[in-house]
Amino acid sequence: MGRIVIVTYKPKPGKAEALKELTKTHVSRLHKEGLVTNREPVIIEAADGTIIEVFEWLSAEAIQKAHQNPEVHKLWAEYAEVCDYVPLNTVAETANLFADFTAIN
Repeated sequence: MGRIVIVTYKPKPGKAEALKELTKTHVSRLHKEGLVTNREPVIIEAADGTIIEVFEWLSAEAIQKAHQNPEVHKLWAEYAEVCDYVPLNTVAETANLFADFTAIN
């Protein structure tokens, strides 16, 4: 059974555009490794520039397999260069009853 996840990326200074472009390729690269479903990801931007991505892993097992996959490790290293992962609740909009964001994809 698929696992929907929400990931929040805070761009490092001067890396906002690089983060957006990387995130646009994220799920397709995971798909090539057989780790995610065909569900299209949702990529959105908060007012402060934080990027939020919603996507679906193939299963809980696929999440675990990702931690052993060299291609995924390369991808995560690319993310480490352009952003920090932050908790979703640190994004101001999430305090609103109807949080709204700018679409990236």
